[in-house]
Amino acid sequence: MKTSSLKTLSMKKPSKNDREQAVLLGLVELYLKLGKPIGSQTLQDNGFESLSSATIRNYFSKMETLGFVKQQHTSGGRIPTARAFRLYADAHLNAGVIESSQEERLNRILKTESREIASILHKSAEALSDLAQCAVFASAPRFDQDFIQDARLIQLDPQKLLAVLITDFGLIRTETIYLDKNVDALFLRSAEEYFLWRMNKREKPLFREEGEAKLAQRIYNEVIVRHVVGYVNFPVEDIYRTGLSKLLSYPEFNDSTALANSLSLMEDQSQLRALLAECCKRGEITYWIGDELTSYMPSGSECSVIAIPYRINQVIAGAVALLGPMRLPYRNLFGLVQFFSEKMGQTLQNSVYKYKITFRQPAHAAAYRLEDEELSRSILLENKPKNLKSDS
Repeated sequence: MKTSSLKTLSMKKPSKNDREQAVLLGLVELYLKLGKPIGSQTLQDNGFESLSSATIRNYFSKMETLGFVKQQHTSGGRIPTARAFRLYADAHLNAGVIESSQEERLNRILKTESREIASILHKSAEALSDLAQCAVFASAPRFDQDFIQDARLIQLDPQKLLAVLITDFGLIRTETIYLDKNVDALFLRSAEEYFLWRMNKREKPLFREEGEAKLAQRIYNEVIVRHVVGYVNFPVEDIYRTGLSKLLSYPEFNDSTALANSLSLMEDQSQLRALLAECCKRGEITYWIGDELTSYMPSGSECSVIAIPYRINQVIAGAVALLGPMRLPYRNLFGLVQFFSEKMGQTLQNSVYKYKITFRQPAHAAAYRLEDEELSRSILLENKPKNLKSDS
């Protein structure tokens, strides 16, 4: 019987460039873990025993020349630069991992369908912020078939009110109303009841005089018209933000300038929308590290942003992003945001199907008009089956 012989395969020795890159990635990995400069001996003791300290130091010297690492002190260890973090992130983009505890928490939060679409987005964004220990911002389309659930009138001064509208989807809208006469707390209570009566939730209120009834009607009309205009002709996506306090836990933001630069991005909604829109345009995980963010925030900011779109019925509906320092666990965060995007998209899709909710993007808002019969049915401002002939 003839037997076949097996050829012994020799292992190919890694090239010098491969070894240098492995050392650089190992340095970044160890820096993310320890949060302090990495010396040659420390790196050698953590997975690079086959290389001598002298060889590692030579690699460090070359990396510093190429701008991948820097030294705070001549005799100190090396710290990765933004360029090194970018190389590390690129190397692990398709190898994201998520911890079981992170997966379990997101599954708990995103397992139930609800009409309160805004609440789903808020709660999930807060959970993501806690899990990632980063600030979070997200864009959302406009969901239709919403209606006003409740209204509150808050007196800011004798002739200025803040009207607060709470919708069925969990959204909170505010409008400032200026009056030509002083009002008191008793009038405000009656005016709130007037709002609720118009929404078929209370009996018609009694006012002390006809002038107060007419004033309540004018306030109601002004608030509702503003709400309708904003609802129908919205120019930009809604933005949700949370977790800014998470930035305070990082030593990188102990410097007031670095913290102010980061917060300036979170307070500039036009820049937040631009980042999220770029992510949606690419249709995949997008990240900016260090000076790659100079188009959106002051230069010299040592920040990173990781963004990913989410889909409803295979259509990109918005994006969610993490903001933190450059020293982030990219491999874990890539896995975390991918899982988050899939779960949130699935939950939102189940909710819009179950409750027959539609959504639209700002680019399509101009095609909508209040007189459109379908839209007027979807707004359900007063949730009232009958037309009122008399308001006062």
